[in-house]
Parts: sequence; C-alpha cells; structure tokens
Amino acid sequence: MAQVGGALRLAAVGREAMALGLRPGQTLADARARIPHLVVEDHDPAADAALLHRMAGACDRWTPLVALDPPDGLILDVTGCAHLVGGEAELRAQSLRRFRHAGFSVCATIAGTPDAARALARFGRAGTVPPGGEAEAVRALPVAALGLEQDTRAALALAGLKRLGDLAGLPSRPLAARFGEEPGRRLRRVQGLEDRRITPLRPRPACWADEVFADPVAHRPAIAAALQRLAGRVADRLEAEGRGGRAFEASFFRSDGAVRRIGIRTGRPQRDPDTILRLLRERLDALADPLDPGFGFDRVRLAVAAAEPLEPRQPRLDGEADHEDAVSDLVDRLVARLGAARVLRFVAADTHDPLRSSRLVPAAEPGASSAPWPVPEPSEPPARPLHLFDPPQAVEALAEVPDGPPLRFRWQGVLHTIVHAEGPERIAPEWWRDPDAPTRDYYRVEDAQGGRFWLYRAGLYDRETGPPRWYLHGLFA
Repeated sequence: MAQVGGALRLAAVGREAMALGLRPGQTLADARARIPHLVVEDHDPAADAALLHRMAGACDRWTPLVALDPPDGLILDVTGCAHLVGGEAELRAQSLRRFRHAGFSVCATIAGTPDAARALARFGRAGTVPPGGEAEAVRALPVAALGLEQDTRAALALAGLKRLGDLAGLPSRPLAARFGEEPGRRLRRVQGLEDRRITPLRPRPACWADEVFADPVAHRPAIAAALQRLAGRVADRLEAEGRGGRAFEASFFRSDGAVRRIGIRTGRPQRDPDTILRLLRERLDALADPLDPGFGFDRVRLAVAAAEPLEPRQPRLDGEADHEDAVSDLVDRLVARLGAARVLRFVAADTHDPLRSSRLVPAAEPGASSAPWPVPEPSEPPARPLHLFDPPQAVEALAEVPDGPPLRFRWQGVLHTIVHAEGPERIAPEWWRDPDAPTRDYYRVEDAQGGRFWLYRAGLYDRETGPPRWYLHGLFA
C-alpha cells in the first residue's frame, strides 16, 4: 500500500487478490470492506527498483543490451543473439522458465520493435510476432497501450477511439491536428512502422565471448580454464579487427540467477591472452569478497568494454621488452590488485596557475588527455620548483622598495639573505574561479648558503593591497 492524496491505496496486488476483485489504486478502506482480513505491506519503490536492476543483470546471459521499463518491465534487444540459444522461441522459453522458477509472475513477447513488444506484453497476447506482423497484432489493443497521458487518453475515449485499430483507420493529419503529434508517433512505433533504439543499462561491449556449461561448475580450475579459452577467442577477434582492449569484464552467471562481475583496465591497448588472464587472476586474488559460485556457474562471459586501434609492433633486436612496456605492465598489475582508484598518475593541466598546473587521474584511464609538460631550455634553470607547499607558507620579507624583489626573508625562524633574484613573473588569478584572489609576483631567489627558493608577493602594491604579504611557494632542488 502507499499514501496517495491523503488516502492509503493499494499500489500492487497479487493474482489471488485480483481474483477477489481488488485492483491497484483502490483505497485500503474499500479493500478491507470487501476482505476484512486483508494482509498488506508498505510499498517500497527503492527496493522494487533495486530488484528490477538485479533482474536486468540476470538478463545479460541472453543479450548485453538490456533496458529498464519502469516500474516493472524490461526491454531486451535480442538482435543477433537468439541463435545462440536455439532461436527466438527457445530464448523466450528460457527467460520465462528462469524467472518463474525464481517465483516471479512474468510474461514476454518478441516483436520487431521495442514499443510493439512492450504493448503486446502488457496489454495483449504473449508470444512471438512474425516479421512485419506487428500492425495486425496490435489492432485489438486498448489505447492505453500507447502510454499516453491521462488527458489524451480521455480525449480519445470521448471521440470513440478506444482501440489501436480505431486510430489506425484515421488519416494522420486530422489525428495530429486534434490530439497532437504524440499519438500518431507512438502508434507508428507500436505498429512496427518506426523503430527507436533502447538505452541499455550497460554500454554495448566492443566484442565478447561466452562459454556455456552443460552442468554448473564451481571448481576454480575449471573456471580458470574457461577464462583462458575465452581470452584466446577474444584476442583472435581483436586481432582480426586490428584493435586492442583497454577494459575487460568477466561475468559469471550463477545457476540461481545471480551474476558476479570483475573488471580490469590496461594502460595501453592489449590483446595478449596470457596477459589478460594474468590480470584477471590478479583481480580475483585481490577480491575482498571471494567469488562465491553458490550452486555453480552455468555461463561465463568475457567482454571487451573498451577497445582502441592496435598495430603490430616490431620486437627489438636484443629480444628485450621496451622500458615503456615494462612500466605499463607494472601499472596494469597494480590496478588489477589495488583497484583503478588507488593507482594514479599526474597529468599537466592547461593553466598558468601553479596551484592547478597538474592533476591526478587513474593511471589506466583510457584517453586521459593532458596539456604538454613545460620543458625548459637546456641551458636554463627550471621555471618551477619540483616541491611546492600546499598551502604556500607565509614568510617575513624585506624589500628595497615595496614592489621590488626581496632582500632577505625569515622562514621557520631562520633568516635568509638573498644574493641573487630573478623576476618578477606576474601571475593573475583565474577570475572565473576566485574573482577576489590577488595578483602574485613570483621571484626565483638564492641565498648566501646556496639554497634556492620560489617566493611571491600577494597583491599589487597600492592597487590591490596595502603593505604586501610574502609567501614561500616552493623549493628548487
């Protein structure tokens, strides 16, 4: 039950309740007047949505393209997938049998468009519609099958248009002029005359390979052997397409309908089966919650979630791997064991502000573009120190003139006398981030002991501030 408009109403009813005359939307008082000992539970939409997501995950065994049809429906794009399980009739029978065995009351229809399948499953007959037969199959459905707003449905009913066959016999222009474009558009989709693409929960993988077991498998060596075979098949497909994978996902479908998934990412395109299998094993060994096979897995899938072009590389004459490849392999192993969020790398940011000149991104993130790192001239010292303080440390400084370079400064109780100074390098604030931030004049300085520092004066004298304040931002090596 749920509270609607100040009254408690039935949100959903079971088969037995419907046989007794109860319907969704009926007030609880009316329902109990008919059945005094009616048992009700509070409606939990969040739990229903979570259950629908789990059911969608279980449907991945038949197709990777699964979309939600809230509040209680799923739409599967089975194009090119039905032959893997013996045809459309067998696919439909398998899905119904599996969900009914789990205690769900379900119906399913296979049609040429998602709208036609949805309308027939919810308002008409279940089964398989032959190609091109959608328009005839939906003629007897009520107008509610179009999913229109209540006002539009009421207007159509007042005009005597109660079935889709009534709408189909009308010219499109007068229908649009009186009721708008939406009824005609949805009618064409339900009739199979206009197709629309569903938005799947998970993006379509670049390629994948499945292995189905005649009997559920729970032994880890058998699962590892299946993964090895799948890695070889996926690698062959990637090689034929001239691509390499950047993200791989192994899915383990349990016989009770649960699905377990593990994913790995690589720092560069990869299609070597041994490397893929080694990273998957690293990931499996690093799981805090071990892979629970339950009563066994009846299907294992290896999918390439992201792929990029990969040209064959000529090996070195000395037979050793490049240093870059060795580093990339190390990063891949660390990511597989520790997780992508814990292995990071620095990339340069396109900004003149030294506080934001770099950022951290996942080391295995595909396509993490960055600005080029500044490269000093061979004979010039670096313009930026390697070590920056965050936040910059306040110091006491003395300058010959208020807007000139510092002569000496005191930091952490030690007085430093400056013998060389270069600057200023004026850096204005990024006004779109902090319009009140002062302008900074940076100086590269060296003291009498040979220490090199990066100081700046905050604020332009007599324009942005009174007595200027000095800060130490970094140390040169």
